[in-house]
Amino acid sequence: MSLFAFLKHAPHIPEIPNPEEVKKEYTYWRLRIMYSMFIGYAFYYFTRKSFTFAMPGLIQDLNYDKSQLGLLGSIFAITYGISKFASGIISDQSNPRYFMALGLMLTGVFNILFGFSSSLMMFALFWGLNGWFQGFGWPPCARFLTHWYSHSERGSWWATWNVSHNIGAFIIPWIVGLCLHYFGWRAAMYVPGVLCILGGFFLINRLRDTPQSLGLPPIEKYRNDYAGQTAAELDERELTARELVMGVIKNKYIWMLAVAYFFVYIVRTGINDWTALFLIESKGYGRLGASGVVSLFEAGGFFGSLCAGWVSDRMFHARRGPVNLIFAVALLIAMTAFWLVPAGYPWLDSTSIFCIGFAIFGPQMLIGVAAAELSHKKAAATATGLTGFVAYMGAAMAGYPLGLIIDKMGWYGFFFAMIACCALSVLFLVPLWGVTKESMNAKKPPTTDGAELAS
Repeated sequence: MSLFAFLKHAPHIPEIPNPEEVKKEYTYWRLRIMYSMFIGYAFYYFTRKSFTFAMPGLIQDLNYDKSQLGLLGSIFAITYGISKFASGIISDQSNPRYFMALGLMLTGVFNILFGFSSSLMMFALFWGLNGWFQGFGWPPCARFLTHWYSHSERGSWWATWNVSHNIGAFIIPWIVGLCLHYFGWRAAMYVPGVLCILGGFFLINRLRDTPQSLGLPPIEKYRNDYAGQTAAELDERELTARELVMGVIKNKYIWMLAVAYFFVYIVRTGINDWTALFLIESKGYGRLGASGVVSLFEAGGFFGSLCAGWVSDRMFHARRGPVNLIFAVALLIAMTAFWLVPAGYPWLDSTSIFCIGFAIFGPQMLIGVAAAELSHKKAAATATGLTGFVAYMGAAMAGYPLGLIIDKMGWYGFFFAMIACCALSVLFLVPLWGVTKESMNAKKPPTTDGAELAS
């Protein structure tokens, strides 16, 4: 038996014949899958953001400078981005229950090993490996969300799951901060690591693969919500790696979403990483005040995710394109407003940052939904993995390259770059306004090839 046999898809079992029992089981398992994914992905943020908040301790105890620590951040972004695509392909051929749990446990292990280290080389090795296994978190969730929740409701469910980003990002500064204050930076790496190893066991206990592995019908059949699916998708055949990759790569709409995501993530990461410094240097904020304003970015994101999902399902009948574009335009306006706020108006700064967070988490969430829905159902993790890879190349651009712009052009250059990225994201989302699975399939000639993943 292969060492990784446990990662194989759970086999389908005979379908439960009693409709009432099916309804009862589906209600139970959909709720259980959702809260388990939510908690699990929030835990991924514990080991993703631990280093960010432990950095002051590394600077003080080991005398590393900001450029050296910035290098670790770039290594993480690159390995994480590559892993998102690679693990998306693997995840589509694996049992997401074990795949997600394995990744979470290994991020915990490498956080602990990071805490035992002192050399920059070992930091780079362990933080890069942490980035790689962080990529195991998102793709299984995309697979769960496309197999357990149907098209017409998926925006709302995806939005609910997506705020796990904000919850995890809100909790981890407190955990790391307390560890750093009382025990030092090494404990600030150990504690999140141990929590994530335990979280991995929680995921193994709570999650399951597909509805069919529990004797339930496919979600489309259960909810009578087929949303333009082709016969090749309805047969529920798992796809080969070549079918997964070629189908996604040949889908022009996935690439348009990915490029828009690239610019969205430059803005998201740029605001996260540089706003506090901007407020301190340009507007006279203290460290605590600047951190308080920046925290409103995540608060805005919490409400923006929920709103975007609800609006796309209820007001636009599960069409993601219009809502993506509306939120991207709102982001452009909010970013421009933040730039124009003069010093001495903290409430306007706070409002602007909240609005930026609200607006940016619309496309941050819905571009992923759209990528999953505009690809083959069995390629959801691969499609979101590709868009995630491109997004994190954008996140890497918000590090050293954006820092160079600030050094050469000052904060004017920062805002010029941010506003330009907002405008470019709008540009790439405009053609996707009316694109749906049904419109894509209507344009294509009939095919009997099950490998046609864009359908």
